[in-house]
Amino acid sequence: MRIIVDGDACPGISIIKSIAQKYKLELIVFCDIHHFISLDYGEVKVVDSGFQSVDMYVVNTCKSNDVVISQDYGVAAICLGKKAHILNPKGYLYTEENIDRMLEERHISQKIRRAGGRT
Repeated sequence: MRIIVDGDACPGISIIKSIAQKYKLELIVFCDIHHFISLDYGEVKVVDSGFQSVDMYVVNTCKSNDVVISQDYGVAAICLGKKAHILNPKGYLYTEENIDRMLEERHISQKIRRAGGRT
């Protein structure tokens, strides 16, 4: 089991690092070149700043039983398909039972915003 973090928008990396260290879990944090993350435990992988670059690295790296920390519903959905465990940075667990609703709500909100509405 590893902990894989989408580090671009994750405020609790120090807490995640402490947990990984306490339980001796491999920790991989992905961030783009515009973020500076320094850890004394685990590995920071800096990727290019292209659209969804970090997301793609997270998705391609995760495997069954990994713990993935991400706020991105799309990343969560794909990683769930790979049988990983997905949490957002606040600890909310994404599951097969709730991810479809969350993706649908995101889609509806995007449509409302494109039409000039507020969500």
